[in-house]
Amino acid sequence: MCSDSDQPACRSLGEGTYDRVCKGEFGSLHAKLDRLDEAVRGNGKPGIQLRLDRLESAEVVRSRLLWLIAGATTTLAASALWKLIIGG
Repeated sequence: MCSDSDQPACRSLGEGTYDRVCKGEFGSLHAKLDRLDEAVRGNGKPGIQLRLDRLESAEVVRSRLLWLIAGATTTLAASALWKLIIGG
Protein backbone atom coordinates (compact mmCIF):
# COMPACT_ATOMS: atom_id res chain seq x y z
CA MET A 1 0.00 0.00 0.00
CA CYS A 2 1.36 3.40 -0.93
CA SER A 3 1.80 5.97 1.81
CA ASP A 4 1.54 9.75 1.44
CA SER A 5 5.32 10.05 1.17
CA ASP A 6 5.57 7.65 -1.80
CA GLN A 7 6.06 8.94 -5.29
CA PRO A 8 2.93 9.91 -7.26
CA ALA A 9 3.89 7.31 -9.85
CA CYS A 10 3.55 4.58 -7.25
CA ARG A 11 0.09 5.78 -6.27
CA SER A 12 -0.99 5.90 -9.90
CA LEU A 13 -0.02 2.24 -10.43
CA GLY A 14 -2.57 1.04 -7.94
CA GLU A 15 -2.75 -0.41 -4.47
CA GLY A 16 -0.19 -3.09 -3.64
CA THR A 17 2.11 -2.21 -6.52
CA TYR A 18 4.68 -0.68 -4.20
CA ASP A 19 4.86 -3.84 -2.10
CA ARG A 20 4.94 -6.14 -5.15
CA VAL A 21 7.32 -4.22 -7.42
CA CYS A 22 8.85 -1.06 -6.01
CA LYS A 23 9.93 -2.37 -2.61
CA GLY A 24 12.03 -5.18 -4.10
CA GLU A 25 13.53 -2.89 -6.72
CA PHE A 26 14.47 -0.28 -4.14
CA GLY A 27 16.01 -2.98 -1.96
CA SER A 28 18.05 -4.18 -4.93
CA LEU A 29 19.20 -0.64 -5.69
CA HIS A 30 20.21 -0.07 -2.06
CA ALA A 31 22.24 -3.30 -2.08
CA LYS A 32 24.04 -2.23 -5.27
CA LEU A 33 24.74 1.23 -3.88
CA ASP A 34 26.12 -0.33 -0.68
CA ARG A 35 28.48 -2.52 -2.72
CA LEU A 36 29.64 0.49 -4.76
CA ASP A 37 30.20 2.52 -1.59
CA GLU A 38 32.21 -0.35 -0.10
CA ALA A 39 34.31 -0.61 -3.27
CA VAL A 40 35.07 3.12 -3.26
CA ARG A 41 35.71 3.54 0.47
CA GLY A 42 37.14 0.11 1.24
CA ASN A 43 35.36 -0.82 4.49
CA GLY A 44 38.51 -1.92 6.33
CA LYS A 45 40.55 -2.86 3.28
CA PRO A 46 42.05 -0.66 0.55
CA GLY A 47 39.26 0.79 -1.55
CA ILE A 48 39.38 2.34 -5.00
CA GLN A 49 39.98 5.79 -3.51
CA LEU A 50 43.07 4.69 -1.55
CA ARG A 51 44.39 2.56 -4.40
CA LEU A 52 44.07 5.49 -6.81
CA ASP A 53 45.92 7.75 -4.38
CA ARG A 54 48.73 5.18 -4.15
CA LEU A 55 48.93 4.93 -7.94
CA GLU A 56 49.13 8.71 -8.29
CA SER A 57 51.90 8.88 -5.67
CA ALA A 58 53.83 6.13 -7.43
CA GLU A 59 53.45 8.00 -10.73
CA VAL A 60 54.95 11.16 -9.20
CA VAL A 61 57.96 9.17 -7.93
CA ARG A 62 58.35 7.40 -11.29
CA SER A 63 58.21 10.68 -13.17
CA ARG A 64 60.88 12.27 -10.96
CA LEU A 65 63.12 9.23 -11.31
CA LEU A 66 62.69 9.26 -15.09
CA TRP A 67 63.70 12.93 -15.26
CA LEU A 68 66.72 12.23 -13.05
CA ILE A 69 67.84 9.39 -15.32
CA ALA A 70 67.25 11.52 -18.44
CA GLY A 71 69.29 14.38 -16.95
CA ALA A 72 72.15 12.08 -15.95
CA THR A 73 72.19 10.46 -19.40
CA THR A 74 72.23 13.85 -21.13
CA THR A 75 75.06 15.04 -18.89
CA LEU A 76 77.05 11.87 -19.57
CA ALA A 77 76.53 12.17 -23.33
CA ALA A 78 77.52 15.86 -23.33
CA SER A 79 80.62 15.07 -21.27
CA ALA A 80 81.66 12.28 -23.64
CA LEU A 81 81.10 14.54 -26.65
CA TRP A 82 83.16 17.30 -25.03
CA LYS A 83 86.02 14.88 -24.45
CA LEU A 84 85.89 13.75 -28.07
CA ILE A 85 85.91 17.32 -29.40
CA ILE A 86 88.44 18.85 -27.01
CA GLY A 87 90.37 15.64 -26.40
CA GLY A 88 91.13 16.31 -22.89
